[in-house]
Amino acid sequence: MEKDLQIEEIEFAKKTSYAIYENLTSVIFGATTALRAAVLSAMTGKHLLLEDSPGVGKTQLAKALAKSLGANSSRIQGQPDLLPSDITGFSIYRDDLRTWEFRPGPVFSQILLLDELNRTPPRTQAALLETMEERSVTIDGTTHSLPDPHLVIATQNPLSQHGTYPLVESQMDRFGISVSMGYPSEHEELGLVLQANDAIQPESLTQATDVEGWLRIQNAVKTVGLVPAVGEYAVRICRTTRIFPGVILGASPRALLSLIDIAKAEAILCGRNYVTPQDLQNVTSLALSHRIIANGDPKSILAEIISKTPAPRP
Repeated sequence: MEKDLQIEEIEFAKKTSYAIYENLTSVIFGATTALRAAVLSAMTGKHLLLEDSPGVGKTQLAKALAKSLGANSSRIQGQPDLLPSDITGFSIYRDDLRTWEFRPGPVFSQILLLDELNRTPPRTQAALLETMEERSVTIDGTTHSLPDPHLVIATQNPLSQHGTYPLVESQMDRFGISVSMGYPSEHEELGLVLQANDAIQPESLTQATDVEGWLRIQNAVKTVGLVPAVGEYAVRICRTTRIFPGVILGASPRALLSLIDIAKAEAILCGRNYVTPQDLQNVTSLALSHRIIANGDPKSILAEIISKTPAPRP
């Protein structure tokens, strides 16, 4: 009976996640890797970092995901004068009540879209450290819990652009998934031009599920099986990042656990209730590329690590 229930929940998670993906494809041309990454982020509750140049659809993707999940959402535009309290909220003194009253900020939403996060100063970026890890905000010594579920979707411009502040390692490690949208192909870009007047806006999408269904998906991911051999394979991949030539900072234990959770979601999308080495290989770049510092392209280094790390046999 328990196994039948697990299969039923995993089937629900797969079906609903594909409906979310279909919604995203109706708004965004191309960028299939980024769209799949957004779905994996929702399935696991791992915060999502979209890194790319302006104008490639990062904000549209985030809005479409929020609409598909039936979640309440807030948007913050990153700018140099943004204060921590503009994100977390603040306390004001009520003369009529003779007490302090907390006014929650936009972070108190189920989905927070933070556009151009690296245009905000480091002090403001640091305000997200507690919210992203502990799902709470502490103001004037009082801790306030964030909604459940809670997901941060942040966009980041290339560091070569003016007015950007690099995210510190501890901040990057809070993001479960990082992906680049990339430019559409010539065929996709032509379709974008020809259908510009008929383009579907995120606000007009039919939601694929509600918050209760979203939580069901996340709970289904937790039930996906992981045999010791595959778990050991994930450990070897992460430990290798710490000693691999050219790597200055390798993946943390938090990154390892995040990698496994994302691989479980990948398994569901592939129609299984257990993780395979291929699932881990499919999501390693999404889960780890932003979490290592290297003399070279992290994605290429991770690909090399995977090619040199023996995978367990079926």
